[in-house]
Amino acid sequence: MTVFTPTILLCAGGTGGHLFPAESLAHALRARGIRVALATDARVDAISGEFPASEVITIASATPSGRSLVQRAGAVLTLGRGFGVAAREIRRINPAAIVGFGGYPTVPPVLAGQILRVPTVLHEQNAVMGRANAFLARGARTIATGFKDVRGVPDSARAPRIHTGNPLRPAVIAAAKVPYPPFGADDTLRLLVFGGSQGARVMGEVVPEAIARLPEALRARLHLVQQVRPEDLTAVQNRYLALGLAGIEAAPFFKDLPARMAASHLVVARSGASTVSELAAIGRPAILVPLPGALDQDQAANAATLDAIGAALAIKQSDFTPDRLAAELTACFATPAKLTAAADAARSAGIHDAAERLAEVVVETAART
Repeated sequence: MTVFTPTILLCAGGTGGHLFPAESLAHALRARGIRVALATDARVDAISGEFPASEVITIASATPSGRSLVQRAGAVLTLGRGFGVAAREIRRINPAAIVGFGGYPTVPPVLAGQILRVPTVLHEQNAVMGRANAFLARGARTIATGFKDVRGVPDSARAPRIHTGNPLRPAVIAAAKVPYPPFGADDTLRLLVFGGSQGARVMGEVVPEAIARLPEALRARLHLVQQVRPEDLTAVQNRYLALGLAGIEAAPFFKDLPARMAASHLVVARSGASTVSELAAIGRPAILVPLPGALDQDQAANAATLDAIGAALAIKQSDFTPDRLAAELTACFATPAKLTAAADAARSAGIHDAAERLAEVVVETAART
């Protein structure tokens, strides 16, 4: 007797912010005996073998936000071609449901699925709905959210909204089991700094100069791990050497970032949805510098969720100066109890079973006719 195994099609752009929650959901669905397929763009080719999907479908995509009319028209044509490919592939694999994780690469497959009357779930990772998800929201059966309150959902979206949280990678779940490291009046402060692909430059400019402003006695009590752009690495390392900073590790990328977050007393970072959710799950205080210039100001909204409960301090990039950061670090050394309280506040906002919650939403949506 042939056993029917349903397929769920996940749609995510080829960047970590979209792929990480999709990967976590894929693991949760496969644990339920559900077949998973992934639709994405060409950027994921290098890691497609690591994604837990039975097949990976590459669909052409583009962002229609170029400055020139020619660029925008070309992007629309590319999306149109992607729509045709997506419709053909959806008919072939016949998914029980489609899950979109935002970003323009999800528009062709999710829209094609909606037109073909396949139940669709949108997952919005940020505290402000992105433009791609907003465009697709009207045709969604269910909208799942990473944050409890999400702004920017269009009035035309009638689908029920369910707060699932942002699905977490297994490495984050493991790191969340690590207690907050003890930090007292004479202890070393373990500081982790990272900025992601779009944010590491300002960290390389501001953090070394902030540490230079600390009294020598405090610098001697600092252990620093910092992500630095490859082109800035030598200059940043030389600056720290000139300051006589003994405990310093700088690199362009850390594969074990969740474990390093767990080992830290304080994190200085951007405030993408994954970063904010991981900080909450692991329970670490942070100074968050939202990426400026975004039309949606999604990172500012993400940071505000932790700032409001005392788990993080949100600082605009225009205010993120060496003097300001030095003052905040000095205050951390002076009042260790505030860091511990902030860690507890962060942990109170963490959602560790978000992938399982989202899997349940997907299965229930697929079952509805």
